[in-house]
Amino acid sequence: MTNTQAAPGNMGVSTRQVGDVFRNVPLTREHLKCCLALFFVFAIEAWEMMIIVYTAPLIATDFALDTIAVGNLIGAMFIGMLLGSLAWGKVAERIGRKRAIILSLASYGVISLVSAFAPDYLTLYSLRLLSGIAAVGMMVVTFAHFQELLPLRYRGALSVYLAAGWPIGMLLALGATVWLLPLGWRAIIVLSSMGGLWALVVAYWVPESPYWLAGAGKQPQARAVIAQLSRGAVQIPAHCHLQIDQTSQGHLRELFKPALCRVSVLQIAVNFTFSWGYWGLQTWLPTLLQQRGLSLPQSYGFIALSALCMIPGYIAASWLTHRFGRKKIIITFISASVVAGYSFANTQSLEMLYLSNFALAFFSLGAWGVWGTWIAELYPTPLRTIGYGWAVFAQRVANILAPSIIGLLVAYGSSFNLTTTLINGFMLVTVLLVVFIPETQGKALR
Repeated sequence: MTNTQAAPGNMGVSTRQVGDVFRNVPLTREHLKCCLALFFVFAIEAWEMMIIVYTAPLIATDFALDTIAVGNLIGAMFIGMLLGSLAWGKVAERIGRKRAIILSLASYGVISLVSAFAPDYLTLYSLRLLSGIAAVGMMVVTFAHFQELLPLRYRGALSVYLAAGWPIGMLLALGATVWLLPLGWRAIIVLSSMGGLWALVVAYWVPESPYWLAGAGKQPQARAVIAQLSRGAVQIPAHCHLQIDQTSQGHLRELFKPALCRVSVLQIAVNFTFSWGYWGLQTWLPTLLQQRGLSLPQSYGFIALSALCMIPGYIAASWLTHRFGRKKIIITFISASVVAGYSFANTQSLEMLYLSNFALAFFSLGAWGVWGTWIAELYPTPLRTIGYGWAVFAQRVANILAPSIIGLLVAYGSSFNLTTTLINGFMLVTVLLVVFIPETQGKALR
């Protein structure tokens, strides 16, 4: 076996890095089952994040809210995600990736269901905040968990496909909103909360990460998962001790020690600027489109078509990153997003408004898929979900600030052009930051 050596003090026992084992694991039906299960976890996360945006006009009418209050309500879930993001990384390190995802799904479902019966704005705001604390565990853990189940050769491509759950979640949320519109926002939120039942599928189809199992000293379980994922093609003998990167103890402060400080600061900054650029536009897109003369139903149709354009963006990014690596594709796709965003901000015709936004959806979401893959690869196993937690933390800071600040601009009469140009500036900064992050294509997870 490659990279196998005798363990110190015990000549009868050999050691092997889990990451090196996955160089030889074939892609099997077990991986595709995991992909399907975790794909819909990501779709449920997107559904939950977007459902409050799409139902906001209904809630505003019901509770007589102004645009600032609506912006704050949209931001409530992101405040909850901000509060929970750093904690879920530690939870996943303590109880395991799989259990953390199941706990996040189930608790989000219960809290979301209760929020559908909120009698007033303050209660709804509080419950949406709590649902954010619960739901963010899915985002923090899912990518890292999935990558720790995949063969090295297919890790980048399949991880980007997992990210395609985002437009599916958007479309499901939008479809539910349109379908249940006559019944009101409460019925829509009740349906949304049913996503928590997907925890049963994760429990049945998805194994625990063998990286986490090896790090937790659960050697028989780690060997069993590798055999399961490879459908018996890779068998680790009992005398072989599986191990992971042992230079880290999984402490938060290690993210900012010299070995990882530069990459941690860069990825946190990229998550902030990229999320602001994307989310600042998406949260107020229905309102901004109405400024350009589209009705609310037409705006929903516009968003649905945009979401459909995201799917080929993910497919293209998946195919390209498998061949050219993470950095080149992200730089290319975000640069194209900047051009599309500039066109979107300055177009004078409805036809160009559609075309430029579809290009923006294609390139920006393709870049998000690759970026979600890249983040988890930057860290050793004991710090992977913790590092991802900081990534989500930075995203949520942007998610909280962007809706409120864009809401203020809209409330005080900012033009469509000025608002979208400001949003687009954050995408340009993202390109400049990504240049300095190390490539991880073809490298085993540590």
